[in-house]
Amino acid sequence: MPKKSGSTKRLSPREKRDLDVEIGFIEGLVRRDPNYVDALTILGDDYTRRGRYQDGLKVDEQLVVLRPNDPLAHYNLACSYSLTEQFDMAISALEQAFVHGYRDFEWLERDPDLKALRKHPLFHQVREKLNFLRKDER
Repeated sequence: MPKKSGSTKRLSPREKRDLDVEIGFIEGLVRRDPNYVDALTILGDDYTRRGRYQDGLKVDEQLVVLRPNDPLAHYNLACSYSLTEQFDMAISALEQAFVHGYRDFEWLERDPDLKALRKHPLFHQVREKLNFLRKDER
């Protein structure tokens, strides 16, 4: 399942405060165990929801190192690259997600985290790959 996107939802002051508390707690867990994949996954999602895209990118880069064959880790990395306007890197991460089995094409076409990437000329390459993979699955 793709990470929940927070890039378009406005948070209330209470939601921001609650999210900041959760981030602080999860950061503590990750300090104790930097390889705690579940905690890192939550932390990356929370950073994104809070608009801390550079921090989320660092977490997603770490998750790809820890889980190099995980298609969702590569997909989430592509989202982080898109949110930080690193479109070449986002395309590369998406291609790796496909190589490792990512197939939720419907979500990819509407994920708000990839909105800027879908508008970029490079996304044409991804659309071609999607069309090929869709045909291959039939």
